Amino acid sequence: MGFKKDGLNLSCGTGTHTSMGEAPAFVVDDLPESFSNGFDMKLKANRTHTIVGNKEYVIGGIDDESTSTIGVRIFDNSIGEWVIPTVLGTKPKPFEGHSAKLLKEDRILVVKENSNLDDCAWFLEVDTQFVRDQKKNFETEVVAWSKGVIGDTEKPIVISGPSGVGKGTLISKLMKEFPAMFGFSVSHTTRAPREKETIGVHYHFTERSVMEEEIKAGKFLEFASVHGNLYGTSIEAVDVVADAGKRCILDIDVQGARSVRASSLEAIFIFICPPSFEELEERLRARGTETEEQIQKRLRNARAELEQRNSPGLFDHILVNDNLDTCYQSLKKLLGLNEGVDTTQKSTHKMTDLPIDHSASNIDQKILINCSMAEQEKETRNLFVLDLSSIKGGAPARTRGLKIYAADPSADCINGPNS
Repeated sequence: MGFKKDGLNLSCGTGTHTSMGEAPAFVVDDLPESFSNGFDMKLKANRTHTIVGNKEYVIGGIDDESTSTIGVRIFDNSIGEWVIPTVLGTKPKPFEGHSAKLLKEDRILVVKENSNLDDCAWFLEVDTQFVRDQKKNFETEVVAWSKGVIGDTEKPIVISGPSGVGKGTLISKLMKEFPAMFGFSVSHTTRAPREKETIGVHYHFTERSVMEEEIKAGKFLEFASVHGNLYGTSIEAVDVVADAGKRCILDIDVQGARSVRASSLEAIFIFICPPSFEELEERLRARGTETEEQIQKRLRNARAELEQRNSPGLFDHILVNDNLDTCYQSLKKLLGLNEGVDTTQKSTHKMTDLPIDHSASNIDQKILINCSMAEQEKETRNLFVLDLSSIKGGAPARTRGLKIYAADPSADCINGPNS
């Protein structure tokens, strides 16, 4: 990661003022407002003001006392009025101070003070495709938060196939052999918990009105109504698995896979099919757990799913489960799980606090942070680089792929930690 010292804190003053097309920003003290263009300035009330086109985005303060999330307000210069936007995504809790940097024209990078690496960088999206889509949906001004995450993650795996094909058994074998590498996303449902079901383990149990609002806000990758209850996979549930350093597996039907494919989630889509429809029927009947009516319903659904397996652009791979062990070996090979693979969980970044009193300049998708640190009653200056060149994802999910490292001020510190 590149940081040499522990116990450091980030403090970026009480606010910043940034605008498009100006000089790189840096900290200045006690300048009049007329000198604010192009500078990160210490403003009152712990707020930053960022100009995007004819709108000024004010970030800071409490948005809602009931939820205690950070506030966002917009001043629209074209009409001369304040606008309260609909705020989507995972919202950050209030923080003491922050700096704000406009990235291109569609999102604002917010770097928090007194924060650990796992919580220092957030993105407020103001004109991304997701925000534009949601503006049409809500018919009002919309912004969306996305948490920045250092490092990347393996693509989730979507596994589909008809009932009785053995996909559950294949997934169980994968989880048993590689417990530290894979994890399941926990689905949401509006039905009541059954006996011995644990909240947050078997399902996230929620109210229908709440889930409907979250679906409208784009927080679900896929959902369906089954026997009057809603079931679905939230983006947050997939992110939680990735945050734990594991690769997420989604076991969903073909319709759900189609919804995920249409979403912003980058995943590997695998369809498991039987050697023949007759073999699938024999397996279903051999289980002896369902009535004839239930079997016929599953067979009708299976026929429809098998017809969709070759839909253009839907599935990346099709595996035939003729022999369970052979199919499992093919699945492992497809996922790059060869003999001798390291099955231990990858270590996560050490949560070192960031330095105090910083200023930041934006140079070719890299944020150069000039910091001062109070150490043993003396102050030293340090440079750090927040590299945004490989970021992926975005609201309503995480923004992943950030890199951060210490920079040598006497060298070409922008090119990377090993340059």
